[in-house]
Amino acid sequence: MPILIGILLISQLGAGGGETVKVGDPFPDLKQFQLEGPLPDRLKGKVVLVDFWASWCVPCKASFPVLAELHQRYATRGFVILAVNVDEQKGAMERFLKKYPAPFAVVRDATQKLAAAVNARTMPSSFLLDADGRVRFMHNGFKADTGKEYEKEIEELLKEPSKGRAS
Repeated sequence: MPILIGILLISQLGAGGGETVKVGDPFPDLKQFQLEGPLPDRLKGKVVLVDFWASWCVPCKASFPVLAELHQRYATRGFVILAVNVDEQKGAMERFLKKYPAPFAVVRDATQKLAAAVNARTMPSSFLLDADGRVRFMHNGFKADTGKEYEKEIEELLKEPSKGRAS
């Protein structure tokens, strides 16, 4: 996708398309959006990273190997990654995933309704949810130290008791 179109998409996603989700807010129910692809079976009681990305996003190319490593390290401890693609063309997403395989769940928000509902302003934008489904950390973009930030935040959330977590 040309950069100008990508900038326009980002401006549309962040331009009042929905309420701004803030730290402490419950994340919207994913089932109410027409996402393409299977959602993970069970999210309640899990620490979840919801990562919005696009094939044309240069920082997304750097984030996927880090997300794969986080998935490998924490999945057995109750951590789930849900990568939400916002590409208009499914083929663009598929080509990206061939170069940057995802061992975690990937869905497509072709209508960008979920992205608008949470007011995802940049690509990537991520929301780290606690085991009760509340937003605890948010990240706009992906920088060299973002992976370390994720690790620290995931560790913190995995140690917390939860009403929704199975005993």
